[in-house]
Amino acid sequence: MDRRHDQIVAGVSSTSLVGEFVWDVVLWRRGRADVSACLLAATVSSWLLFFGFGYTLLSLASSVLLLLLTVLFLWAKAARLLNRPEPPIPEMFVSQQVVDEVAALLHSGLNTVFSAFHHIALGRDSVLFYQVFLCLWIISIVGSLTDFTTFCYTSIVVVLTIPVLYQKYEKCIDRYMRFAYMNLQMYEMVYERLSMKCFIVVRDWVMEVLKDP
Repeated sequence: MDRRHDQIVAGVSSTSLVGEFVWDVVLWRRGRADVSACLLAATVSSWLLFFGFGYTLLSLASSVLLLLLTVLFLWAKAARLLNRPEPPIPEMFVSQQVVDEVAALLHSGLNTVFSAFHHIALGRDSVLFYQVFLCLWIISIVGSLTDFTTFCYTSIVVVLTIPVLYQKYEKCIDRYMRFAYMNLQMYEMVYERLSMKCFIVVRDWVMEVLKDP
């Protein structure tokens, strides 16, 4: 029982830490600006490689690994022959702690999804149903307009640019949004008055036509 409780606590804490890290990356704050910049540059570069130069993910990964392994292999062989230091490659491994954290995060996420699906399927949460329905409907519309790869690239670029730009120019954007909202309300009032006048004119004309023998 205590072990189960510890696993739940670890999953919740890892989820909160991951969520905080994601928000830091999205908003380019708390020293995560370099991660955000690298992610944005990698997204744009990979899009140019795949769509501009005609590479595929498999061919690009194979070419990069082939070049990397060839350079390191020749470097190590030449270092041994010339009695020089070998390539400074650290020992690569995945610790058990990282595996446990990823497993706890995946476990928590899957349970959340399955719980939401169960509540929707049994009709227990109408609001959640409408939210999921709206999201899936929007995804269906966007998917019919573009392919999945372009949608992913566009989503990453939007997520990494729009929130931080809004946070930086929040006052200016809010001012223009209020101005646009006021103009929209004004145009709406003008449209309602014009529509009412047109309706009255058409109604009077129809009544006059019906009165004539």
